Amino acid sequence: MAKTIEIGIGHQSMVTNTVSGGVILDKLKLIEKYLPTAGQYEDARYRIVFRDYDSGPPITNQMLAGKLDFGVMGDYPLIVNGAKFQETKSQQTRFIGVTGYNLKGTGNGIVVPYDSPVQSLADLAGKSLSVPVGSAAWGMTLKSLRDAGLFGKVQIVNQAPPVGAANIAARRIDAHADFCPWSEIMEFRGTARKIFDGSEAGIPTFHGIVVREAFAREHPQIVEAVLAATLEAQQWIQSDPVLAATQVSEWTGVEKEVLYLYFSQSGISTMEASIKPQWVEALKYDHALLQKEMDIPDLDFDAWIDDSYLKRVYARAGLDYDAMVQTVVSTEPGNQDLPAAEMWLEGQGVQGFPSIADMLAAVEEANAAGHRINATYVYDNLTGLKLFGKAAYLVRGDAGEVVAFMKKSDSDQYLVEHGGTALLKGDAVAMLP
Repeated sequence: MAKTIEIGIGHQSMVTNTVSGGVILDKLKLIEKYLPTAGQYEDARYRIVFRDYDSGPPITNQMLAGKLDFGVMGDYPLIVNGAKFQETKSQQTRFIGVTGYNLKGTGNGIVVPYDSPVQSLADLAGKSLSVPVGSAAWGMTLKSLRDAGLFGKVQIVNQAPPVGAANIAARRIDAHADFCPWSEIMEFRGTARKIFDGSEAGIPTFHGIVVREAFAREHPQIVEAVLAATLEAQQWIQSDPVLAATQVSEWTGVEKEVLYLYFSQSGISTMEASIKPQWVEALKYDHALLQKEMDIPDLDFDAWIDDSYLKRVYARAGLDYDAMVQTVVSTEPGNQDLPAAEMWLEGQGVQGFPSIADMLAAVEEANAAGHRINATYVYDNLTGLKLFGKAAYLVRGDAGEVVAFMKKSDSDQYLVEHGGTALLKGDAVAMLP
């Protein structure tokens, strides 16, 4: 009699960095392509169950209960997962691969209501800030407040991402910190404005996959099948970011324009699975913070991190794993190999421009012709971070050149040093979708 093997996967479809280990695998049926069918699996039937969550902790709880075999979650929840399993003495998980990352920490961010007078962390003193406690955004918030001498001066409230976003829109909270892509969702919807980007905290952010060690020991080929499918999902995103953004938007409800900001070349997320030394260092830093703030158990990183499955998958795909470990994508200003700005015209795709000024001219032409513009994209002049055109502070120089900034204080400083004119409400910026 054929046996049925159930594979339970907990994921977060609304979190951009996890889609290559969750919703894409589900919708494109990618795992099925790689599942073993020989030997002990010759007569096996598979039942793959995807369960979608708003955050990582519920996934860990379900894995501890034996109801899920794999979990896809962010760096802080990953640590809690490994530590809680090791604490049981009878169960273990293994961290086996990365689904998406940003070396500098962009993806986490702190926003305020769009019309708030708050422009910086210092302005939050005496105010309230909500954040999903235990998340990477929470860790970023604690570090940034400490670095700014504001710890204890800002009231922190625990709120899940959809709740925080709703409260920002209704102006029921002074600020909200969250992980990808919630800051950009609120920016795109016009309800919030970013005052702090995760890159300013100086800690990488990433999401990855853990598996119950008992399941991995019994079914190593299935673990490799899940990882092979994840690699294909990552390559699918990279091969056509517009298509990927459009498809994932249909599956999740996250706006395609937000997803493109993450998926596109030079976008916020890099979809690559290798476990790099930078991730291990960040995990150890994060674990120390979690132990201090939440008293979580110890974690034996050498036992928990296991890239042996991933190495075999890379080898079969003809990829050099060691070379990938050494290759890290980082956002840098002034990348001359990329368009300086982009415009997504409805029905016509994304068009690149050699300068922001050229893009603004194209926006005026498209508006005059009655075309719908889905979004525009520019780069922060100081960091190279990709931004929505409508969320950026633009400065037009005396010679007509235009530069973009994520923060108003940076654009103000540029004006002092270089002169020019700020493009404010009612000017060209107001026309940017």
